[in-house]
Amino acid sequence: MLRTHTCGELRIDHVGQKVTLCGWVQKNRDKGGLIFVDIRDRYGVTQLQADETNTDDQVVERLRQLGREFVVYATGNVIERASKNPQMPTGDVEVQVTDIEILNEAKVPPFLIEDDTDGGDELRMQYRYLDLRRNVVRQKLELRNQINREVRNFLDTQDFIEVETPVLIKSTPEGARDFVVPSRMNEGQFYALPQSPQTFKQLLMVSGFDRYYQIVKCFRDEDLRADRQPEFTQIDCEMSFVTREDILSTFEGLIRHLFKTVKGVDLPEVPVMEYDDAMRLYGSDKPDTRFGMEFVELNDVAQNKGFKVFDDAQLVVGICAKGIAEEYSRKKIDELTNFVKRPQIGAKGLVYVKYNKDGSFKSSVDKFYSQEDLKEWAVKMNVEPGDMLLVLSGNTNTVRKQLNELRLEMGNRLGLRDPQKFSALWVVDFPLLEQDEETGKWHAMHHPFTSPKAGQEALLENDSQLANIKANAYDMVINGVELGGGSIRIYQRPMQEKMLSLLGFTPEEAKAQFGFLMDAFEYGAPPHGGIAFGFDRICAVFGGVDSIRDFIAFPKNNSGRDVMINAPSAIDNEQLTELGLKLNLVEAEEKVTE
Repeated sequence: MLRTHTCGELRIDHVGQKVTLCGWVQKNRDKGGLIFVDIRDRYGVTQLQADETNTDDQVVERLRQLGREFVVYATGNVIERASKNPQMPTGDVEVQVTDIEILNEAKVPPFLIEDDTDGGDELRMQYRYLDLRRNVVRQKLELRNQINREVRNFLDTQDFIEVETPVLIKSTPEGARDFVVPSRMNEGQFYALPQSPQTFKQLLMVSGFDRYYQIVKCFRDEDLRADRQPEFTQIDCEMSFVTREDILSTFEGLIRHLFKTVKGVDLPEVPVMEYDDAMRLYGSDKPDTRFGMEFVELNDVAQNKGFKVFDDAQLVVGICAKGIAEEYSRKKIDELTNFVKRPQIGAKGLVYVKYNKDGSFKSSVDKFYSQEDLKEWAVKMNVEPGDMLLVLSGNTNTVRKQLNELRLEMGNRLGLRDPQKFSALWVVDFPLLEQDEETGKWHAMHHPFTSPKAGQEALLENDSQLANIKANAYDMVINGVELGGGSIRIYQRPMQEKMLSLLGFTPEEAKAQFGFLMDAFEYGAPPHGGIAFGFDRICAVFGGVDSIRDFIAFPKNNSGRDVMINAPSAIDNEQLTELGLKLNLVEAEEKVTE
């Protein structure tokens, strides 16, 4: 190594030692005879110092030539700093330079490479290799590395074996859109990049690898948001000869291990909530349980009082915001009303009821409800003086989703969603199937390999019962984020054929798409189940942020582009011809022209 120590290593007990450091220039300050230079590497920052009265002239000249982000090689003696900096781990010492070499000069960076930078998102992504020099970004990747290591440590102790599965696979019609890859050797045919290794890990169970895992790249061609990227990483796992409870116990153990070793947090036992209860109490299958504000249904006390908005609704439902009745002015309530009326939420209005500390009520529906009526609401919702009720109404499924958004907004406004507080939850008993309202077609709520809940298999034969079948599936939710999900799988050919038939596959289509899996089931497939965690999402939750992007070394922007390397991009005609695509593109252009 060129260096003897890193830039974050030197302490007071190194005083008197001759050292060599390598790094990038963070700052340089010429005090007219006394020169200070901060150099940085991934481990920290150390201050270099030189007094021109007792330093070689050439060294002084080179120090004065330094600019931000120059790469340097510096040798000197560690001395105690006269003016110490308690904000720096190396702040008790500095290196008195005896020699310095400029290994590489640097252009002035397009933004400050500091924790508080002046660079916007797009600019920092364009120069991501510079952004990665910043402490706040580097620390996120170090956290990712630590979580990665602890995942492997835990699964190794549980007898899991890591097996790599193919990246070039077959496109399937279920799930999100595939990214497709043309085959040069098989002209006119395409691979797909895997959305998950689902069928391969099931085949590994057939092969007798009863505990598999893989920290694996997956790909989905879908619209992006803060918690989505076109390529992402999963902790993918599968187990044989297990029940749902075995899966929950094993992977609750993994999550608790991660919190203990990475965050130093003793996560309590993770409660289990049924999907129907999650929707009824929170309007979401991934509820944030760091705070209360559970839904209370008010149909029996709010309807048939002459208020048509409520009388015509399938559901009247509200939440209680504790202790805010006095502080919430009409202006703030109007802000909430405008919030729920935004197109992405779609409510037509908001009803509020303030329970004043003198025991009286003030509401936006005083014209329709007496004080006695509103008292009934308060009793049902367990409201105390000083609280405020927020009530929505409408179609059951729609209004629950709208109130969920309002609940989360109130949680943010009232500071109840502390990113350093963690509340975990298993959500179970999802519907196995969901029906498209327009086409009437059934879709798998998880995927077509999920088995019905034990004892409900016979309901697959009764079309009128399909909506009532529960999946033997489960999701891990922390702080309102779905971190992982899985299921006990179908492992017998007749049931898998039946499931694919319900999803609209003809026998020929089922054989063409999944025949290899169903054939494997006939050679002794064991009962099995598994789970996949969103590794990037785990990192974001542990880091206390909503976006997964900073936990990925080279992420895409919201348009799915890598602005640093300018991808995706066009390829030349020669490549298109080799892939058998050029003719197709020409024909497509001709059709558009016609």
